[in-house]
Amino acid sequence: MKFVVSSGDLLNRMQIAGRAIASKNPIPILGEFLFTISGSQLKITGCDAEIRVVATLEVSDADRDGSIAIPGNKLIEYLKRLPEQPVSFNINDETLAIEISTTSGKSNQAGHNGDEYPELKALEDNKKQITMSSDAILAGITHTLFATANDDLRPIMNGILFDIEENQTTFVATDTHIMARYIRKDTTSAEKSAFVLGKKPASLLKNVLTPGENVSIEFDGKSAVFNTEKLQITCRLTEGNYPQYKSVIPNSNPYNVTINRQDLSNAIARSSLFCDGTELVKFEVSSNSIHISAQDLDFSCSASETIACQYVGNDMVIGLKASYFANILSNMSSTDIEMQLSDPSRAAIVTPTEKNDTEDELMLIMPMKV
Repeated sequence: MKFVVSSGDLLNRMQIAGRAIASKNPIPILGEFLFTISGSQLKITGCDAEIRVVATLEVSDADRDGSIAIPGNKLIEYLKRLPEQPVSFNINDETLAIEISTTSGKSNQAGHNGDEYPELKALEDNKKQITMSSDAILAGITHTLFATANDDLRPIMNGILFDIEENQTTFVATDTHIMARYIRKDTTSAEKSAFVLGKKPASLLKNVLTPGENVSIEFDGKSAVFNTEKLQITCRLTEGNYPQYKSVIPNSNPYNVTINRQDLSNAIARSSLFCDGTELVKFEVSSNSIHISAQDLDFSCSASETIACQYVGNDMVIGLKASYFANILSNMSSTDIEMQLSDPSRAAIVTPTEKNDTEDELMLIMPMKV
């Protein structure tokens, strides 16, 4: 089997597919890449027990269809050190020896039978489908991934919920202390459905999807397949019932604080240096300012700051965990944010003041006892 391919394109696709390959695999061949030639296309597959990535690129001078498993570490490092140029692969069908030729030299390595590479299990007949832009998926993951849990006892909390309706998709993540909900209103689906995407595949999608392309998503109760023009990402879904997130969001938080997001974030960062192990920061809200304070009695240290805000409501004192609130603020892009409060024992809602017709962003943080 022979083919010629661009060194830069090959490196790019191998790096993408390689994100699915775990450092340690119970099956040795899963530590390798599957190269499959079909006509003028080369498909490069990398997978582990949870994720499978197939990256496609064009080749020339392919003499026949076929497949081979190739150890990828040395090849990737070899390509990194190679200027952009055509690279020729010549694979011995009997010995599976691989000869790689460039304009300046040759290298050789051993391959393995591609037929031994695990096959992909097809989705069930009752699979569902939705089409959305990569921009919507990237935004949904970016605005929620930070709020996923690390809970071995409740793995359903360790992923992002895709709650799909006819004209919108809601992305939700929560670790029970904070919740991130992001609604995208420019997606289409024939029916209402939902699935939970684990943290690892969500992170992979965030890193490999290209903005500005359409993504077709097919899924059943166990797996989801994300298809673009040059990528196919198959991942195992997290099974179980996701918490009823809508019931957690307070229906009425009548008191509203409007404040500069970066000013608030900086003040929390400075004050939190003087927190005790609980990371409790106290917020005293009045008509035109928020007084932020923290203390650690064991080390006899404390800090306080006052920053300007607009506030409509009764004066209030509420305690929030510094790292949780900092995460929320760092994952919002609005210049100003609005905090919606009701009393010190109920969840605070954080939303951007800048809104548009295609998205709706909401963060929630549970209070701490002051």
